Amino acid sequence: MLTQFAASLVDGLLIGFVYGVAAMGLTLIWGVVKIINLAHGAILALAMFGLYFLASWAGLNPYVALPLVFAVNMMIIGTATTIFTTSPYSVTFDAGRVSAGFITVPGTRIVATVAAIIVTGALYVFLYRSRTGKAIRAVANNRDAAELMGIPSGRILALSFGLGTMLAAVAGGLIATFFPFTILSGDAYQLKSFVIVVLGGLGNPLGALAGGLILGSLEGLVQVFTSASWVPVIEFGLFVIILLVRPNGIFAGRG
Repeated sequence: MLTQFAASLVDGLLIGFVYGVAAMGLTLIWGVVKIINLAHGAILALAMFGLYFLASWAGLNPYVALPLVFAVNMMIIGTATTIFTTSPYSVTFDAGRVSAGFITVPGTRIVATVAAIIVTGALYVFLYRSRTGKAIRAVANNRDAAELMGIPSGRILALSFGLGTMLAAVAGGLIATFFPFTILSGDAYQLKSFVIVVLGGLGNPLGALAGGLILGSLEGLVQVFTSASWVPVIEFGLFVIILLVRPNGIFAGRG
C-alpha cells in the first residue's frame, strides 16, 4: 500500500506540472485581457490531434513536433469531429522508464515534466525580466496607466492572448504523449484548468503551477483509495470549496 501511495503521489506530481502549464495559459489571458477563455479546452484537444498528425502521419518524434502543434491545430477546427468522430486516439511513443528505488515512472512523464519546468522558467523570465513582459504586467495591473506611459495596450492584449493559447497548445501536446484522447477531451482538461486557476489565484501564472501540482497530487492519491471515476467529482468539489473559502485563490497576490 505504501509503495502504491508513493508511486501515485510521484506520478500525480509529474502530471501536475503539465496541468500547471495548461492553467497558466488560462490565467495569463484572464490576468491581462480580463476574459475567461471558454475555448481553452478546444485548444488543448486540437493540440492533441495536431501532435497525433505530426507523429503518426509525418513520422516526427512527438517532442520535435511539439513546437509545430500550434500552427497545425488551427487547420482542423470545424472538421475534426466529423472526420474523427469521438473515438479515442493516442500518440504511440516509448521513452523508456526511470526507476528510483521501488518507484518506476514512464519516461514520457519525465520529459513532460522537464518541458513544463522549462516553459514555466521561460515564462517567468519573459514576464519579469524582459521589457515586453513588464509591459504585459503593467497592462494587467492598470491598463489606463500603462497607456499613459506609452504602452500599446491593444498589442499587449493580443500578445497575451496568443501566449495563453500557445501554453494551452503545449500542454495539450504533452498530455497527448501519455493519455489517450478524443476530440472532446479538452472539456475535462478545461475543468482542471479552472480548478487550478482558482487554487493559484486568477492572473497568477506561477500560482497556476503550484495549483497544478496540488491537483495532480490529489488526482494521483484519489485513485489509490477509490475509483478513477470519482476524480472529476472531487475536483469539482474542491473547486466549489475554494470559491467559498478563499475566492481569490490560495496563492493570490504572490505572483
